[in-house]
Amino acid sequence: MSENEPPRERGEDHPNYPSVDQSDRVLPRNLRQSGDPGIEMLVSTRVRKSPFFHKSFVENEAWRATVYNRLYHPRGMLTPEEGGMMEEYDALVNRVTIWDVAVERQIRVKGPDAEALTNYVITRDATEIDVMNGKYVILCNEDGGILNDPVLLRPGEDEFWFSISDSTLMLWLQGINTEADFDVEIDEIDVAPMQIQGPRSVDVMVDVVGEEVTDIPYYGLMEAEVDGVDVLVSQTGFSGEKGFEIYVKEASKYAERVWDPVYESVTDHGGMQVAPAHHRRIAAGILSWGQDMDHETSPFQVNLSYQVPDDKEADYVGKEALESQREEIEAGNYPFVHKMVGLKFAGEPVRDYAPDFWLISDPDTGEECGYVTSPWHNPELETNLALGFVPADKLDGDPMDVYDGDIETEFQVHLPDEYAEEPGEPVYAKVSEVPFKPSVNPSAREQAKLNAEKDAE
Repeated sequence: MSENEPPRERGEDHPNYPSVDQSDRVLPRNLRQSGDPGIEMLVSTRVRKSPFFHKSFVENEAWRATVYNRLYHPRGMLTPEEGGMMEEYDALVNRVTIWDVAVERQIRVKGPDAEALTNYVITRDATEIDVMNGKYVILCNEDGGILNDPVLLRPGEDEFWFSISDSTLMLWLQGINTEADFDVEIDEIDVAPMQIQGPRSVDVMVDVVGEEVTDIPYYGLMEAEVDGVDVLVSQTGFSGEKGFEIYVKEASKYAERVWDPVYESVTDHGGMQVAPAHHRRIAAGILSWGQDMDHETSPFQVNLSYQVPDDKEADYVGKEALESQREEIEAGNYPFVHKMVGLKFAGEPVRDYAPDFWLISDPDTGEECGYVTSPWHNPELETNLALGFVPADKLDGDPMDVYDGDIETEFQVHLPDEYAEEPGEPVYAKVSEVPFKPSVNPSAREQAKLNAEKDAE
């Protein structure tokens, strides 16, 4: 290219920049449809192995993996010939499953100012979390972008554990405290969780920790022992089904000692180890950091407005930006290009992970205008489901709660040929209410809606 030649436009002629408007992002998502190249994952010492690695990968023969929080993470136990992910789905919704989720690294904030620091970095009110309870929270940067959405546990008055999603939160917390100088210690601790999910999860937990586990409320905590090893139990999970997490203390020593009796109970109750159930969490409307949101995503774009209370008096990181965004939205000026919606779409059943952000287009103009972040087929609803971003100006519903508005708005999804009804042709999609399938324990957003409906009766 000569000095006088204009720079190449970001148009359809550039394979990494379709016509989807990403002008509100500093770093656009790569929307080129490259598919799955069929590569192998290198196992080396640069990426950590979880304390359950030998059990979950070697003995139980996980056949594929991803990297999550710099740990190897099993993402396939049954091969396609054995039924693959949909057989794992059946085990989850009808029986019981065990998951290796040591990738949920535990970042502990401990000390006299633990509550104050925690309250400064989360958008919700940490002072309302009682000891031996937890809460789903988000942390934002100064621009209001979501940095992480952990389950926050409070095992002690002066102690919080951030059970983190896929971003390095410890360094952020330590960086914040360099200036703020709260009297706390911030460390990753030697604790590894496993999840027990499914309708028979209570039976398994009674087997391994006793009847008192049935008294734990949703997001409640309980100290227990498994084969003489100290664990922390919570009634939480990433599935939308009934479930628990077992946090193994001193996991580098005792993880396998806890895994064995829990796994034995799971199999005794007809269950199995599965990969984390993205097919079920999509149906429940549970978001995945990195896919459905990231540090450039506002909670107001992905239906997390309930995570931004308008009555939290204490200052927190991102408060000014988020309050400004709320004011703009309430004034009728939506400050973002895209909103997340739920979609039901046609095509062949999607029974595995999507390797690309599939494009969404306007059925009237054919213009590429958005992209799918998380798709999967749901056997109970007998349709493909997805979370995805579409232009905000094509939606007319409640700007604070798009999942409840704009139902039946039509789009098209551009699928790979293996799923398309006709090769190269997009399939019909319509905006649908989320959750597509309710959770056993409704989220805070779902519960608020249920309460409102009850009050209206």
